[in-house]
Amino acid sequence: MSGAPLPPDEARRLMTLAYYGILDTPREAPFDRIVRLAAHLLRTPVATINFVDQTRQWSKASVGLGDGAVHRQDSFCAWTILHDHPTVIENAPADPRFARNPMVTGDPHIHMYAGAPLVMPSGQRIGTLCVSDPQPHPLSADDLQALQDLAAIVVTELELRAYQQRLSLSLHAQQEHSAELQRSLEQAQALSGVHQLLDLELEPRDALLAVAALLGDALDADQAGICRTQGDDVEVQVSHVRPDLPAQHQPAAPGAPAAISALGLNRAPAPLYIHDLPALAAREGVPVSGDITQVAVIPAGQDPQGVTHLIVTRRRDHPVPEWRPADRSLLEAAGRAAQQTLDHHQARAWARRDALTGILNRRAFDEDYAALTEVPFTLALLDLDGLKQLNDTQGHAQGDKLLRIFAAALAAELGRSGAAYRYGGDEFVVIADPLSDDHLLEHVDAAVLATRQLSPLVGVSVGVAHSSEADRAALLELADARMYDSKRRRAVHRL
Repeated sequence: MSGAPLPPDEARRLMTLAYYGILDTPREAPFDRIVRLAAHLLRTPVATINFVDQTRQWSKASVGLGDGAVHRQDSFCAWTILHDHPTVIENAPADPRFARNPMVTGDPHIHMYAGAPLVMPSGQRIGTLCVSDPQPHPLSADDLQALQDLAAIVVTELELRAYQQRLSLSLHAQQEHSAELQRSLEQAQALSGVHQLLDLELEPRDALLAVAALLGDALDADQAGICRTQGDDVEVQVSHVRPDLPAQHQPAAPGAPAAISALGLNRAPAPLYIHDLPALAAREGVPVSGDITQVAVIPAGQDPQGVTHLIVTRRRDHPVPEWRPADRSLLEAAGRAAQQTLDHHQARAWARRDALTGILNRRAFDEDYAALTEVPFTLALLDLDGLKQLNDTQGHAQGDKLLRIFAAALAAELGRSGAAYRYGGDEFVVIADPLSDDHLLEHVDAAVLATRQLSPLVGVSVGVAHSSEADRAALLELADARMYDSKRRRAVHRL
């Protein structure tokens, strides 16, 4: 077994490592918190912040392992620092580079390893944030992104630490030290909070508003919220306002939706950081109100209803004069998490839609019906009469047209009082607030009349049941039996 090759700029890399003065220092709470977050988010028993020295790998903070150093020849992280992207070893015992590694054959018996390099502003990779597991442990793209986000926070913490060491020469070093440590902790906690919020079963808009509020608080921003763009319409909602911000300085957003649109902030395809909003507005000839100077605009996803951005602002007199690297890391990690959540929500929404009619499908019905509480409701099964004959005589295209028109008309008739589902073929289901049979049949008749304006429809057989009549399983059978009774009566009547 041979160790990893040396990076081509090893001398500069070691000089950069020495600059940060991190080797052989005592444990520090910010780094301990980050490894705890890494182990929690990636669900691994081991998480470590390692630095690769000339002949050894030294651990600054770890979960699941004792403190100490290993020979560089045995270091997994020595391979990770060769690239800017994460290194993932899914099966170390089967990898020729590591099969005889003492950390594979003995404690901690590494089977899976994943490390994100600590890439400093100079471009040098001085160490890693890594996780490992003695068992097989597949990682998703989201897991690797979370690992990279936390590694970026380690880099920020190192930058802050170096800055604090320089500040220690001044009389106010201790005060600055405490403030920077607190900010770093709050931002690490905020990132964890963002992931936890987006894991909740919330509507995307509500989740993003909650994320914006959390970010506004973590960044000590004057305001934070979301901007939704649908066509030419721009809507801004604020979910965070600094408590001590004077009332006269509390506009809905930097210059309100009109200014956002005029400056093109709502169309930003990538994170945008403005340090002097009035100067930008003056160059563009756009009037802005208020005293806002700093604006961060972060893409947060797109769905059929429009595009969403997170917007965070600071006033002219804010003690932090510009967006710092730590601020950007937190905002961009939150934006990526939000985009992933919207993508997941949209994929789930499409999976609940009927491809032909666009209304809810049988899968959606099964989910919604199973989730119904004890609140009273009305259930109806509908069967379109004569659809097979229409398909046979006029073709399936005409039958599909009829289904689409009827489904849209029925959903429009129900409005917010109920939901329409295509159950399969020519069958539909309605779950509605408590309605009388006559009232529900009025909705169906209205949909039939609307359909007949554009496509022939013989009629609809309907079976109605109410939640008070039977338990959940028997209620569906009751509605089905009544629907078939209706169909038989209609067939006799036509004879």
